[in-house]
Amino acid sequence: MAARRPLSLQTRLLWTASIALAVFLGATGYALEQAYRKSLAQAMRDRLESYVLSYLSGSDLTVGGELILPEVPPDDRFERPQSGLYAGVTGDQVSWRSPSALGRELPFSMQLDPGRTRFEGPIQSNVGGVYVFSRGVAWELQDGKEVRLTFHVAEHESQFKRQINVYRNTLLTYLGTAAVVLFSVQFLMLLWSLRPLRQVSNDLERVERGEQESLPDRYPRELRPLTRSINDVISNEREQRTRYRNTLGDLAHSLKTPLAVMRTALDEPSGIDQEHRATLAEQVRRMDEIVAYQLARAAASGHSTYSAPLPIESHAESIVSSLEKVYASRGVICEFEIESGARFYGEQGDLMELLGNLLENAFKWAKDRVLLTITQQKPQGFRRIGLTIQVEDNGPGIPDEKRELLLKRGVRGDERVQGHGIGLSIVTDIVKSYRGELSVDQSDELGGARFTIRFPPVM
Repeated sequence: MAARRPLSLQTRLLWTASIALAVFLGATGYALEQAYRKSLAQAMRDRLESYVLSYLSGSDLTVGGELILPEVPPDDRFERPQSGLYAGVTGDQVSWRSPSALGRELPFSMQLDPGRTRFEGPIQSNVGGVYVFSRGVAWELQDGKEVRLTFHVAEHESQFKRQINVYRNTLLTYLGTAAVVLFSVQFLMLLWSLRPLRQVSNDLERVERGEQESLPDRYPRELRPLTRSINDVISNEREQRTRYRNTLGDLAHSLKTPLAVMRTALDEPSGIDQEHRATLAEQVRRMDEIVAYQLARAAASGHSTYSAPLPIESHAESIVSSLEKVYASRGVICEFEIESGARFYGEQGDLMELLGNLLENAFKWAKDRVLLTITQQKPQGFRRIGLTIQVEDNGPGIPDEKRELLLKRGVRGDERVQGHGIGLSIVTDIVKSYRGELSVDQSDELGGARFTIRFPPVM
């Protein structure tokens, strides 16, 4: 199972900030709604208490203890059935209900001590949930007797719920609008804040494509140490490659002259017996192969992260033109199937070594036809495209058991064919240095050998 690609910094920051914003706005909305709910409940309590006090101030007791209530209630809804506002009095041999409460089972049975008050709700009744305010009073008659009464006023919860719903919808509208605005501002701030990082990434891609030599010095102060370090890495890599290539080339060239002298000395008559002469000749031949190999490796500088892309078709044409002249006596021709705009991300010496060795090997073994096919892979989200190079011929092909052995240094498919036998091993080394793959199989179209190089796309 393929590993998931990590989220970008912008996505991480956007998700984190968005979640924090959503939590903050949600908590704010909840807190505001709870505060408004408590405010409404307190306003209802005060309103119901004022109704109770109005009934108390307008009420009286007869000498016989009969309760006389005010002719005009504090609110005309107490006179209308199903109005949602109810009143009642309970106490010593007293039980009264307002016209709106007649026939309703309301929580008016509780009796409180004088001076005690209680507000509670919503309490379920046969009219639905109601909020009830109750107040206990003591009424002293002329004969010194005390009558204890409890005044109750209840209001249906519908108005309370309606106000809460209106407030909630208004709150959601405003908080939703604020969320959209804040999210937009947050997104623009992230784009602006992360722009220098995106610029570094874009500039680095241009350096890798060879469009500029190094990263410019135009970034914010916090990023300058990073960009300077990257420029140092780029410079050191280029200098190191050049130094290694020059050193290797100098070493190989310095060995060629002593080898030539030794070969000349072996060719002259001397006192060396034939057995020792053969041994020395074999060692000179092996040293000559090593020198040739190292010279080729010096020309092929290896994988570089920061290399300009090279057009492949023009280089392939120059190599094939030379090979067709060399093998003109056999009438070998090479056909191209190169995708338009195909590019090689690397050094020119490496490209020439790859194409030169594979094409020369194909020309050696082909009867009369060689096919060079080059395609590109362009998956979405990759910085560099992938590349596939195939060289096929209509020669005898390579047996399965010899294909892996053939790619080792110094091994030739046929010892009678002239050559150092190191060309394909050079190809193998270059392909590995570019993190590619080299495979050998049989050509479906021409029937001979097919060499395939695949360079994967780069993230």
